[in-house]
Amino acid sequence: MSAPVQAADTESGHATLSGEDLTAASERIRQTGAKMREDLRKARAHLDAQKAQEEAEKARLAAEKTRQAAERQHQEELERQQALKDKQQREAQLATQERMRKEAAARAEQQAERQRQDALTAKQQEAAREQAARTRAAEALKDARASVGIRAFGDDRQAARARAAEALKKARESTGVRAFGE
Repeated sequence: MSAPVQAADTESGHATLSGEDLTAASERIRQTGAKMREDLRKARAHLDAQKAQEEAEKARLAAEKTRQAAERQHQEELERQQALKDKQQREAQLATQERMRKEAAARAEQQAERQRQDALTAKQQEAAREQAARTRAAEALKDARASVGIRAFGDDRQAARARAAEALKKARESTGVRAFGE
């Protein structure tokens, strides 16, 4: 160690410092500087950590916002697809109902046409039966007149009426009563 250095300035009234005092002061200044640098380093580290935390929070919030937007967009797409599916289902159902209605109308029209044809056929058959009955009755009357002669009908009206009634009865039995309109 060096010998204490003393200041020779006693005239100015300043106190003099020894070398140890200067060394101690220098050490305190060095320690204070080191402490200030350490405090500054810690403050910077704390500030950097705080900034990093804030950036991480901003990033997390941005990611959450992006996720929510993506989820909202996905939900809207699902709803759009469901609405489209529902619309297509309704249209298909309406088309099916319309097709079934047309088929039912066509079946009803066919049924009505069959009924008209059946009624026409039945009417024609009835007319044919009536005509056949009239023809048989006319033939029976003709045969009855021919067997007894025209004069027999004229001479004995009572007998002629009985024969005609008998011929009419036979004709009715062969064709049924309706053929003669009774």
